[in-house]
Amino acid sequence: MAQEAQWNREDGLPRNVFVGEFEQLVLLAVLQEGNRAAALGVRERMAAVSGRRIARGALYRTLERLEEKGYVRWKVEAGGPERGGHARRLFTVTARGIAALRSSRQALLELWTGLEDVLT
Repeated sequence: MAQEAQWNREDGLPRNVFVGEFEQLVLLAVLQEGNRAAALGVRERMAAVSGRRIARGALYRTLERLEEKGYVRWKVEAGGPERGGHARRLFTVTARGIAALRSSRQALLELWTGLEDVLT
């Protein structure tokens, strides 16, 4: 059974919502790319850091799912001559997405605590 999100009444952001590994990689890569976060740059950063091949379809499906959750939003940038006039989407992580990342990070840090000798 899926855990329902608990919402913080003060700011309306999720509390105790955990983001899966691939979603975390996507959100973190979008944040790393900054205000110019297009899918290609996000994909390249994820591949460089994780050492994995990132399927374009998996990335786009995840970005769509993150948008549905309210964790990312995007805007269209008009295409210039270098892109043959093709527009592209630029992604940003929302406050809700950052809150979900913080919650996931805190849970993982707590689980890692005391395991340094075993895992290093």
